[in-house]
Amino acid sequence: QVQLVESGGGLVQAGGSLKLSCTASGRTFRRSAKGWFRQAPGKEREFVAGISWSGSNTVYGDSVKGRFTISRDNAKNTVYLQMNSLKPEDTAVYYCAAEGTSYPDYARAAGYDYWGQGTQVTVSS
Repeated sequence: QVQLVESGGGLVQAGGSLKLSCTASGRTFRRSAKGWFRQAPGKEREFVAGISWSGSNTVYGDSVKGRFTISRDNAKNTVYLQMNSLKPEDTAVYYCAAEGTSYPDYARAAGYDYWGQGTQVTVSS
């Protein structure tokens, strides 16, 4: 059974930082992209960032460019999201996704085969 488990969410003040992690288990994943998405109450799921298997290609959503950084450690089956300069509008449930499509199509949610349960990030003003 494939499982993606996110961690690292929490409550932080505006301007602060958090680092999310997502670890995959259950079987050997094929060499493919991983991504982060988020969903705020009453809003549609939004693409945050995506990264290729090698880590050489990354794509970011416009609202997080320059503030968030995605990375991965394939030996640990883990993808990370470093979030800096957080804003109240970053408040959402953050989801990781695995086995995504090819670069640069990381923003397409339907292109991912597996999803985590999400971790809450709350940014206070």
